[in-house]
Amino acid sequence: MIRVTGIGGIFLKAKDPAVLRAWYKKHLGIDVQAWGGTAFRWADTSGKPIGGTTAWLIADGKDFAPSTASFMVNYRVADLEKLLAVLRAEGCDVLEKTEESEYGKIGWVMDPEANKVELWQPPEGQ
Repeated sequence: MIRVTGIGGIFLKAKDPAVLRAWYKKHLGIDVQAWGGTAFRWADTSGKPIGGTTAWLIADGKDFAPSTASFMVNYRVADLEKLLAVLRAEGCDVLEKTEESEYGKIGWVMDPEANKVELWQPPEGQ
């Protein structure tokens, strides 16, 4: 079974999200958008765009709960429902809540060190 297929996003918790976003924009040149992050478009080694993006976001971290970590990684997955069922069968701490929108399906699992891990199945064709 295919589980993780890539990284969909990196989310950072900040005490002052606006200040941290401004620092990353000024010093690292990250094109931070009004929603608090950016989407890095995937490209091949020649720079030709290929399907997919990796989101990068600075926020207050409220969505990281019950984790107290200062980050959360979003992993792209092939089949969210099937993977969540397998993780439950393997004894993992899978959170009951899932979400579905035009952006795809999302579920969460806690790793052994209490980091919340986001699992994202993109919409068909993305």
